[in-house]
Amino acid sequence: MAKSTPVITIKPESTAKDALAEILRSGAQRMLAAALEAEVEDYVAEFAEARDQAGHRLVVRNGHCRSRELQTGIGSIEVSQPRVNDKRVDEQGNRIRFTSKILPPYLRRTRSMEELIPWLYLKGVSTGGFSEALAALVGSDAPGLSASTVVRLKRAWEGDFQEWSHRDLSEKRYVYLWVDGIHFNIRLEEHRQCILVVMGATADGTKELVAVQDGYRESEQSWKEVLLDLKARGLTVDPKLAVGDGALGFWKALPQVWPSTRSQRCWVHKMANILNYLPKGEQPRAKEALQQIWMAATRKAAIAAFKLFIKTYEAKFPKAAACLSKDKDELLTFYDFPADHWRHLRTTNPIESTFATVRLRTKRTKGSGSRVACLSMVFKLAQTAERKWRKLNGHELLADVIRGVEFKDGTKSAA
Repeated sequence: MAKSTPVITIKPESTAKDALAEILRSGAQRMLAAALEAEVEDYVAEFAEARDQAGHRLVVRNGHCRSRELQTGIGSIEVSQPRVNDKRVDEQGNRIRFTSKILPPYLRRTRSMEELIPWLYLKGVSTGGFSEALAALVGSDAPGLSASTVVRLKRAWEGDFQEWSHRDLSEKRYVYLWVDGIHFNIRLEEHRQCILVVMGATADGTKELVAVQDGYRESEQSWKEVLLDLKARGLTVDPKLAVGDGALGFWKALPQVWPSTRSQRCWVHKMANILNYLPKGEQPRAKEALQQIWMAATRKAAIAAFKLFIKTYEAKFPKAAACLSKDKDELLTFYDFPADHWRHLRTTNPIESTFATVRLRTKRTKGSGSRVACLSMVFKLAQTAERKWRKLNGHELLADVIRGVEFKDGTKSAA
């Protein structure tokens, strides 16, 4: 029986300027066809020995499925994937069916397109302007992305966000937390002026998005509401450490909810605050002196560098020295945790890098129900980024942290 090939056609563009896009889509066509072909071949080969009483194979190829259009970041591709006839049944007597992991059923747009739509919304593109914006970005042949389609997607994402925001957390245990108040120029109500974000590291070192909620500036009350909600939904065990900017009302709320959680100030925020009190000519040298503190191998060396900075700058620039000295203990907490974790614990970079593509890029527009819509869009973008987060370095040491093993200068203390 001759081997058939997945039928994938690409709609031609009308102008020469799209020649590069055609080349890219042609390459995508070949890659997708080869991937689908290999996936089906592997599946059929895996069950080649499965036969019925007459000796006929139970798993065979059977032509192609009905073609469908797939919206991608480089235009529309029409796909007809191979069909598999699987006559096997499971223990309950239900028919087993082949499902492609590359091209799941009913998929109509790639993940990059799913990311693009919420980004455009946060960018300030109105629902009615989506078709024009998407046509400019992915080609004029982008059907199915009309205003009504976007409205349906937004409603679905709002539902996802609401469900996620009320999920049960009783099976979760977060060893570390990163917190920050992210300011966007998006459609928040006047008294809810920022988005409060919480990320966490589980016992196996996996980073997860824990909470996304709007709040009044970064106030103690707003943070307390977020933390109490998390605790009410099952986070009853105090995290070992929380990392955040020193200006947050979070630090007043934290001991009211999780009293044993220790505090670590973000060095990136702290350095920026200190340098703001210095003239530009002094900043490079001061920055290097600050790095000598948090990059020191031991707490003793860090304290020595700390004292040297204060002595160097307190006479001429007392505000810079005071900004550093007021959070001395909280800036050096990381020395009591594994050295492998220090790069993760000294800053709120996990949150900063995630929201860098959205922060300050948005337009403010007002409308009924816009608060939930914008929170949902921010949630979807953060959820997309979450898939790319790496585990903590030295995550196997988290078990020691949970057990309360003491670390001195990042090294496990002798028993």
